[in-house]
Amino acid sequence: MNDYVNEILENVKKKNAHEPEYLQAVDEVLTTIKPIIERHPEYKQLGILERMTEPERIISFRVTWVDDNGKIQVNRGYRVQYNGLIGPYKGGLRFDKSVNQSIMKFLGFEQIFKNALTGLPIGGAKGGSDFDPKGKSDMEIMRFCQSFMTELQRHIGPDIDVPAGDIGVGAREIGYLYGQYRRIRDRYDGGVLTGKGLEYGGSLVRTEATGYGLIYFMREMLKANGGLIFEGKTVTISGSGNVAIYACEKAQMLGAKVVAMSDSAGCIYDQNGIDLDTVKRIKEVERGRIKDYLKTHPDAQYIERKTEDSPIWEIKTDIALPCATQNEVTLNSAKKLVANGVIAIGEGANMPCEKEATDYFLEHNVLVAPAKAANAGGVATSAIEMSQNSMRYYLSFEQVDKMLDAIMVNIFNSLCEACANYDLGTNYVAGANIAAFTKLAKAMMAQGII
Repeated sequence: MNDYVNEILENVKKKNAHEPEYLQAVDEVLTTIKPIIERHPEYKQLGILERMTEPERIISFRVTWVDDNGKIQVNRGYRVQYNGLIGPYKGGLRFDKSVNQSIMKFLGFEQIFKNALTGLPIGGAKGGSDFDPKGKSDMEIMRFCQSFMTELQRHIGPDIDVPAGDIGVGAREIGYLYGQYRRIRDRYDGGVLTGKGLEYGGSLVRTEATGYGLIYFMREMLKANGGLIFEGKTVTISGSGNVAIYACEKAQMLGAKVVAMSDSAGCIYDQNGIDLDTVKRIKEVERGRIKDYLKTHPDAQYIERKTEDSPIWEIKTDIALPCATQNEVTLNSAKKLVANGVIAIGEGANMPCEKEATDYFLEHNVLVAPAKAANAGGVATSAIEMSQNSMRYYLSFEQVDKMLDAIMVNIFNSLCEACANYDLGTNYVAGANIAAFTKLAKAMMAQGII
């Protein structure tokens, strides 16, 4: 059966030769699910891998808008509706200059596994544009969002495809997108987008969900391995967006000392512990750079990023939480983290570790919480938001947070079960892939050849 997996991998590489991120995601999954393929020869007979490695639909479109100087700008928009086996397509929108079809497909592929792990009835999708909101005025962002949604609205709906936010798409962008959707459709479809403002159908905890969920998952993973706890541990967190900020908040609540955070230009190191209120003000209110932290805390250090390797991974830490973007932890960074005694990695971003880096961590007995499991809290809470919209009812912060915590515990338990069934030890990377793949494959077989 290994020949079957290798054959599919080769075919995927030939068909998608210029899409490195997508190939990396497929390779990481297929190489870890070989044990389950060995046990189930019917998967080959039914072409499960062939179908699972091909998106159901890729939508690409032009987005034309006018900047504040009256100049016409053109960007490219995407929506990859990857797999709707277990529910409406669900996944974020990313506005960033790095966006291309490869990244959209990799994120969509990851999303189907992540969503399956939540245990909730949601399929997987991803979308976005190469539009960069950095440095743009509110009016420019509004005009772009309106143009983007004018096309996207043809392909989405509460029971069809439900986008949410991602890098570059926060509450402001979701608001503009939803406003345009409502104007065109002339009806209230609250469940068509998640991450909405509380004033018009959003859910409490949605902002905190991915970061909180990451820490809930890490708490369970640490506890299952020698009864380890966050209290007294040193933590470094890359990024300074929603995921990083609220992972920091929850880690501090559990007694950890977070000493470093970053953005694309560099990182701050505060040996006294990060003052999160300052980071929130800089990033959520002023939309500034992490370097501005020094204006309030001159005793902290700012380390400029000069190579592809973020300097944050050179700082000695017990727990590292990459929460910025894909492939931010290189093999070189992994070696530095291991040399400095890191005990656990929690992937808050999507595929933040290069495959070689992940392999290196596992070879050196570092616990790895894989993204498709550890950062599933965001999409899980999005699904809770969809349910509230359907019920025309709001749950309290405590209710949603309790549900999120329970979902993350269940996800970790499903990984443990997969690891036990296939003698994987603490290889939670493989455990996540096998647990999710099992659910998807069963749904695929039940629904016939489609």
